[in-house]
Formats: sequence, C-alpha cells, structure tokens
Amino acid sequence: MPPEYTRQDGDGGGDSGVQPQFGSPGPRISPQHPLYLGFMGTVGVGLALLVYWIGSNTTQLLLWIVAALFIALGLEPVVSWLEGRKIPRPAGILVSVTVLVSAVVGFFATLIPTIVEQVTQIVEQAPVWIRDFIDSEFFRSLDDQFGVRDRVTEELDKFVNDPAALGGIFGGVVGFGSTVANGLFGTLIVLVLSLYFLAALPAMKKWGYRLAPRSRRHRVEALSEEITRSVGNYVIGQAVVALLNATFAFIVMSIVGIPFALLLAFVVALLAFIPLVGGMIAGVVVLLVSLTEGWQTAAIYGICYFSYLQFEAYFISPRIMQKAVAVPGAVAVISVIAGGSLLGVLGALIAIPTAAAVLLLVREIYIVRQDQH
Repeated sequence: MPPEYTRQDGDGGGDSGVQPQFGSPGPRISPQHPLYLGFMGTVGVGLALLVYWIGSNTTQLLLWIVAALFIALGLEPVVSWLEGRKIPRPAGILVSVTVLVSAVVGFFATLIPTIVEQVTQIVEQAPVWIRDFIDSEFFRSLDDQFGVRDRVTEELDKFVNDPAALGGIFGGVVGFGSTVANGLFGTLIVLVLSLYFLAALPAMKKWGYRLAPRSRRHRVEALSEEITRSVGNYVIGQAVVALLNATFAFIVMSIVGIPFALLLAFVVALLAFIPLVGGMIAGVVVLLVSLTEGWQTAAIYGICYFSYLQFEAYFISPRIMQKAVAVPGAVAVISVIAGGSLLGVLGALIAIPTAAAVLLLVREIYIVRQDQH
C-alpha cells in the first residue's frame, strides 16, 4: 500500500516527508470544461449500464458473497477476542472456523440419521392417516354432497394416462437433484469465501478507508468499525437466541409427547434465525404437527412455547443483543419484510443489521449536516 502524503504549495512533499514513488499528481482538469463534462457523462452512463449488466448476470454469486461477508463479520468478534488473548490471528481464524465446522458437522451427523428415521416413519404413517381420513364421518359427508371420491379417481386416471404429467414428474426429480447439487456447491463456495474474507478483513478495511478523502478518513473509519462491530455481535446474538429457542422447544415437545421432536427442533432453530417472525412461524408449524396427538397436547405446547417467546422478547433478547444493534420495532418489522421479499431468507437475516447501519449513517451524517444549516 502506498504511504500517505499531501501536496503542499506545488511541492511533492507531505506531512511525513515521504515522496510518492511515481511523482506527485498534477493539477486536475476543470470540471466545467465541455470535454470533461461530455466524456465523464458518457463514462458514467456506460459504467451504470455495465454494473447493471454484471449484477443481473451474477445475482447468485453476489448472494454468496453477501452471505460469506455476513458469516465473516459474525466470526470477527470471536477472532478479535482470541487476538486479545495473545493468540495470533491466523491461529484464531483456524480455531474459530474449526469449531464452527466441527459443530455443524457433528450436529448434522447426529441429526441426519434421526431425520431419515422420522421421515421414514412419516411416509409409513401417511397411508394410515389418509385411510383414517377417508373413513371419517367428515369425509363421508363431503363425498355424499360433492362426490369427492369420484372426482379424485377421475383426476388420477387423467394424470396416469397423461405422458406430459409423467414427464413433469421426471423433470421435477431432475430439478430437485440439481437444486440439491447447487445448494451443496453454494455452501462450499460460501464457506471458502468466508474463510478468505475473515483472513483478509483487516486489509480490506484498510484499503476501504484509504479510498475516502484524508480529511474524512477518521470519521469513515469510526462509522465503519461501529457498523461491522454491530453486525458481528448481531450474528452471534441471533445464533444464541435461535439455539435457546430450539432447545426449549425440544424439551417441551419431548415432555408432552409430540412426535418427530428432534426434526421439529431443527426446523425451529432454522426459523428462529429469522428475526421477529421466525419464532411465530416455528410455533405454528409445531402446533399443526402436535394436533395429530390431540388438541390438549397442542394447547399445552402452545401455551408453553408462546409464553417462552414473550419471555425471550423481554428478557433474553435484550440482554444478548444489548451490544449489537438498536432498531425501532416498526423499522425492524418493515426491514425484515422488505429483505425477505427481495432476497428471501438471506434478506430477512441481514435486514436488521442493514437497517441499523442505515439509521447510524442517517443520524451521524445527514442529520448532523442538516443541523448545520
């Protein structure tokens, strides 16, 4: 990286007395020159079109990069903490990534056999549930009024005799396999990018700060450090909240006897990563499954779980997130909905830290500037 220098009164010197390797930059062309205006306007339009074309053709790659940066910022507080304990940064990165990968691999190694077993049980029980539903008085009354059984038989015959439908099934299987393969490949890419971003994060910050004017560099650095610190603490805090949520749900499901408790706890953990609405969605999903054991079981679980959500909202999350981000409730809800609509689950995950960063910039830059006029 070139040393910092300032041009003073036509000489090439600087505050530190360091001469640039290739000489000092000459005077800039006047921004009012017609050639400058026309050329820079054309270049600006061309660059905008180029950026739009690149972005529209590399959307998946950009999502992977955003996810990798999100993970790297989440691990950065852990690496910084290890650096504060006199552990070299490469060793801290290795320890952090090893622990994370080992935890994920161990979790899935324990979970996958149970998921396979419980999904097999669901497949085996599905015909029994269908037969019981067909033999129920509710279905018989519907069949007598609307001829449901004959209608279903007719549609099945059409489907079996339709070659296009069978081809669609085959195409769906192939598409599902491609989706799984792309998901595994994307996970590998995100993991590798996260490792590189985590290793190069200090250098990336330094280069980014040098792009700002020297007079504003200190302020840019302070705001950027505050944003990255908040994002890192938010990721760690959200992971802890999701783990506690899933653990409580698994304990309650095991006590009241809800089937497929471990599989449902995994679903709860994934959904709990989505702020604000994830816990509610997870509760509804488990309630629908618990109804197979009776309304009493569903009522007990609903009371326990939604009471825990209130306890989490008022006591657990504020204490875990007190060093992360501070976003008003209405802004948080709007940002999560907008992020989910734009980028799906990833957008919902990064919505709150992004909203916090925007609020910080508005407060420290725009409002301060408006107060000076």
